[in-house]
Amino acid sequence: MEQLRLQGSDLAYLAPELTLVIAAVVLSLLDLLLPKRVNRTALGWLSLVSIVVSGLFVLGYLNPTEPKVLLNFSYRVDDFANIMKLILLTGAALVTFMSIGSVKEEEVPHIGEFYYLLLPATLGGMIMASSGDMITLYVGLELLSITSYILVAMRKKDLRSNEGAFKYVVLGGISSALILYGMSFLYGMSGSTSIAEINAALGQNGEAMMPFLYLSFFLLLAGFGFKIAAAPFHMWAPDVYQGASTPITAFLAVVSKAAAFAIIFRMLYGVFGIGELMSLPFHGDMLLSLMVVAAAAMIIGNFTALRQNNLKRLLAYSGIANSGYLLVPIAVQFAMAHYSNFSEFAFYLIAYLFMNIGIFAVLMIMERSSGEEAISSLAGLYYRAPGVAIATVLLVLSLAGLPLSGGFFGKVYIMMGTMQTQHYWLAAVMIGTSVVSFYYYFGLIRQMFMRTDFESRDVVVPLPLGITLWLCAGISVLLGIVPQWVLGWIEQIFSLTQDLFFLS
Repeated sequence: MEQLRLQGSDLAYLAPELTLVIAAVVLSLLDLLLPKRVNRTALGWLSLVSIVVSGLFVLGYLNPTEPKVLLNFSYRVDDFANIMKLILLTGAALVTFMSIGSVKEEEVPHIGEFYYLLLPATLGGMIMASSGDMITLYVGLELLSITSYILVAMRKKDLRSNEGAFKYVVLGGISSALILYGMSFLYGMSGSTSIAEINAALGQNGEAMMPFLYLSFFLLLAGFGFKIAAAPFHMWAPDVYQGASTPITAFLAVVSKAAAFAIIFRMLYGVFGIGELMSLPFHGDMLLSLMVVAAAAMIIGNFTALRQNNLKRLLAYSGIANSGYLLVPIAVQFAMAHYSNFSEFAFYLIAYLFMNIGIFAVLMIMERSSGEEAISSLAGLYYRAPGVAIATVLLVLSLAGLPLSGGFFGKVYIMMGTMQTQHYWLAAVMIGTSVVSFYYYFGLIRQMFMRTDFESRDVVVPLPLGITLWLCAGISVLLGIVPQWVLGWIEQIFSLTQDLFFLS
């Protein structure tokens, strides 16, 4: 029973989460007490400091001798969670930093609320990454979801924002209900909400409960598919991306998606992917279903992006395609010939983080200069702002997955793992859809270098946006030059049995 109580010493392991909780409360009080005419920029800096402090606490708990479990195994502090938390906090920090002094009042009417609402949203993702129990998982999921709904709906007077927020709330509620319904079947079959205990119970009785096993898995797959915007559960993404202000869109595209992938990895392997269930036909069907969803996301995302004229909608479909690429390491399962699934996934997720936040920084610069989100707003960018254009080219090369970029090696590592497990058709889909993506990605470069902006509008780059842009572009290139540094660091820290496969 001692494990059910949270000891005072255990609070130290919750320092990253408690930092964000305290900061969110303090910032909300400050925002209420400060007069309306006072600039809220200081709140942005305080929010950024709290995220950095939380990240430092996470770094302090990296690579422990053994995972720390709290509250009867419902919360885990292990290196799977720590690496995912660092990714989430990095994304949140970059979104916060590039927003300071860069967003206009019409884009984010309540800037103070924007800064402190990002903190509980990030906290929800961190809880999801550390969850060892379905109740903890759902609490983190809803904390992230509800906060995201509010962030998307902040532009109350914008019709597109209202439409996107309405679709997001309705479809998000349906997806949460599907996840909860799937969890209820797991609880009914096992009598427990603990992921490890559910796996043990299903391993003993799974064959007798096969119909309910399939039903629970497909309900969870549909619910989580919405959260990561993977086809065919992606229909909300383009409208929500276009309706939300650009920093919030960047947050949804990177941080929210990374949190959902963290729990997919934790849940699908912890419940369905190990133990006695591996000997049942269900296991192969589960992996095949994930592969089909991954392939559908890659095909639909890339081919639909070809027809887009709005940059936000193009990035939405690009994100759908990237959800497919990120699902592949989860779908191909660990095997003796291939057990680096998580390191491949984490490397590409890191590359995805920097190249996407960087391109959203470009979009924010163009919005400030022309007030437009159309791809044509990039016309003649090289002649108006050469530095911004060069950084954008570096980011686009990484998005397209060309050599000497983080995106290239991320896709190569995933593809090699797919080939090692002999899923050649899935590798072929990856290659084919990547080639298709060259057309619309290079369309951005064509606009910058081969088109003219007849109005010759000046491009003003606020310092935080400029730093974020070049930081993301530089890291995208660095990941392509020395990918082994990051991949080796992940493999050195992460332990498959300790950090992903766990027993009660």
